[in-house]
Order: sequence, then structure tokens, then C-alpha cells
Amino acid sequence: MKADLHIHSNFSNDGKSTVEEIVAAAVERGLGCIAVTDHNSFEAYGLIKDNKKVIVIPGTEVSSAEGHILAYGISREIPKGMAIKETIDAIHEAGGVAFAAHPYRWWSGLGEKNTLENDFDGIEARNARSTASSNRRSEALAARIGKPVSAGSDAHDPQFIGDGVVELPDGIATWQDALNAVIQGKAKPVSTNRRASNTLKYGIKSIVDWILRGFKRI
Repeated sequence: MKADLHIHSNFSNDGKSTVEEIVAAAVERGLGCIAVTDHNSFEAYGLIKDNKKVIVIPGTEVSSAEGHILAYGISREIPKGMAIKETIDAIHEAGGVAFAAHPYRWWSGLGEKNTLENDFDGIEARNARSTASSNRRSEALAARIGKPVSAGSDAHDPQFIGDGVVELPDGIATWQDALNAVIQGKAKPVSTNRRASNTLKYGIKSIVDWILRGFKRI
């Protein structure tokens, strides 16, 4: 089974996809499982959890004070802007697991030091919107410290859903099965990479958006 564990809907302030479009794109691309991980929002899960076409892991992408953290298996929204440890603790209290999102991405990644110094449950090893170099370093870091890995497209538009996935064992029937497989180290990460030209455009857009937000993280 293929699972895209990092997708944004229009409940993210920079997302374009409706939940219906996400499900349709996931089915079209042969995905059996997804996680809609909106920025600091848990609203999409309530609309998508009962669909019969694809397994949905409850999730969100939390903006901690130092960078983005992926929360999987949570039961409620996680406050943004907290310290990394506080964010991880809040995720655990909500029944979930905390993964360091794209740790080597300039702008929104936690960086290697923060990732190593905090007790994450896993690391996002591959992200289709990260550069090849960042993905190689993320995957190597996870292997070096023996952490489970996730992967995803980080799609903000339906056309990119499925560009990053983990390959999971057959026989998965629920989101709990899928998440357990990830935590048990049974997920194989696969993704495309952001091209250099797109990286430049992304950097410029990120700086402009940051200024317009009043120098605040997403």
C-alpha cells in the first residue's frame, strides 16, 4: 500500500485542495492511505474521516517556535507557537506521535540540532517539496539515530498528491494499522525532489509571505 503522509487542504492558509479533490486525486494515483496535515488546523479530518475510498490518518502540521512538526494519530488540534518539547508533549497528550517535518528545509525545518536534541517519534525522511540534498540528509539522519520515517508530497494542490509516499505492507485495514506500520519501521519512503529553479521561486515567495504575515511563521 502507498500512503502520502503530508497533504494540505484549503484549511491551510496556503492550500488549494478541497477534501473531495484530495480523495479523488489519491484514488486516481493508487494511494490506499493519506494524512491531511494542514498548518495548525484539524478541521479537514472531520470531513474526510468517514470516506470509503481511502484510509485517512488524523494529522496536522504544527508550527512550533522553531519549525514545523508533523502530528499523526491525534484526537484534537495542537496549539501553535510553543517550544519544541511542549509541542511534542501536547501531541503525545492528544494520543499522537510527533515527526520532525523536512528538518533540513531552510525556512520552516527544525534543523539537525533541534531534531537531535528533542525526543521525536520519527523523522520525515522524504518530502517532494524539498531538495534532493535535503531529502538525502533527512533520510540519513533518521537511519543514523534509528528513528522511524514518514514521507509525503507536501502537496498544496491536487496535481501533486502522491509525489511523495511511504510504501507500507499489505493487509492494512485501518489508519491505526498504517500508523503502527510506520512506527514499527515498516515504511519505505519514496518521493520526487524540488528542482533548483523551483527552490528559488519558493524562497522568494516564502520571504514575501513572511513579510506580509508580519514576520510570523505559518
